[in-house]
Amino acid sequence: MRVLHVIPSVSDRSGGPAAAIVPMCRALMQQGIEVQLLSTTDGLRHDGVEYKGVPAVFFPPQFGASFKYSRPLTVWLSSNIKNFDLAHIHAVFNHSSVAASQACRRARVPYIIRPLGTLDPWSMTQKSLRKRLFWQLSGKAMLHDASAVHYTSEVEMLSTEALLGLNHGKVIALGIQAKSDGKPGRMFPEPYVLVLSRLHPKKGLDVFIDAFLSLVQKEKLGPWRLVIAGDGPADYVAKLKAAASAQPDRVVFTGWLDEDKKHEVLAGASLLALPSYQENFGLCVMEALAHSVPVLVSPNVNLAADIVAANAGWVAAIDKDALAATLDEAVSDEDELLQRGRAGKQLSEKYSWENTTKMLIELYYEILTQRSNDSLSTDYAERLLTSA
Repeated sequence: MRVLHVIPSVSDRSGGPAAAIVPMCRALMQQGIEVQLLSTTDGLRHDGVEYKGVPAVFFPPQFGASFKYSRPLTVWLSSNIKNFDLAHIHAVFNHSSVAASQACRRARVPYIIRPLGTLDPWSMTQKSLRKRLFWQLSGKAMLHDASAVHYTSEVEMLSTEALLGLNHGKVIALGIQAKSDGKPGRMFPEPYVLVLSRLHPKKGLDVFIDAFLSLVQKEKLGPWRLVIAGDGPADYVAKLKAAASAQPDRVVFTGWLDEDKKHEVLAGASLLALPSYQENFGLCVMEALAHSVPVLVSPNVNLAADIVAANAGWVAAIDKDALAATLDEAVSDEDELLQRGRAGKQLSEKYSWENTTKMLIELYYEILTQRSNDSLSTDYAERLLTSA
């Protein structure tokens, strides 16, 4: 089976979707699926035929930092899509997704869309006029004609289908790459709360910084620090740094971290925070739990219910006082932090690429079998009409 995976960017700085695509493709390859990755060179210095062990082809985006239009990518799809049994398209509101879905429909190649949380009701209210126009021009046909819509949580599927009238979703969670959860040397000597994320307004970090500093001012945090690891738009990062400037020794901005440094900062953390306004999965949450680090998330992180059920962390509304009260509770009891971290480790073991890959392959074969049956039925009907 040949499967084309299409995503607008694989740059590590693009966040969770880019971080997940390579291990997903590698895991599929290990199970005998022939995979090709198609993307743009956004954020990369790479134009080869392989990317981190995955066969890949890249084309330059020609304009639009968000939309990433690339005519060469469209030309390649027109010539090559017929060589694949199925396409798995990651994202919605960008050129590569539009071009891939259109090429698939023309060549009668089945395809799956993974919307990455961008069709969630909260996300659809952001730049809503532009998204409504896109939905009418391209998005509606793209989603309705897909063989399946791949969601990573039940919450994402239910909310999206209720909003947009879709009914062919499939929930397949992401996996994580387990690493040792030993605590070698801390990156920082003091205990710290970690934010490990793309720095974006939807993450609620301005509210969380205010909550953290309110506890510092009340001398409730002792030596605790807030470590913010990630990168984002310069103006937003500057806004966050300005908010933290009253206590520069207590809030540390590390910038973007490579894979080794990321796991080092995770291994040394005592608590991870992700108070997002919307998060369809939250890969950093599951990575923290895999390191036995408990988490503090908002109810809008779609893993929140699983975290509560497993007693693997805390959930608080995106409100300064609510976050401060919950953070105060969490850091005040070291034994409880350790206990919830151990529970998180157990929860994370359910999220493996082995399980994800098994479900993906089952979905691929289900789609291809249905397509094969439909083709046989069509051929038989045509023969009957011809003979008549």
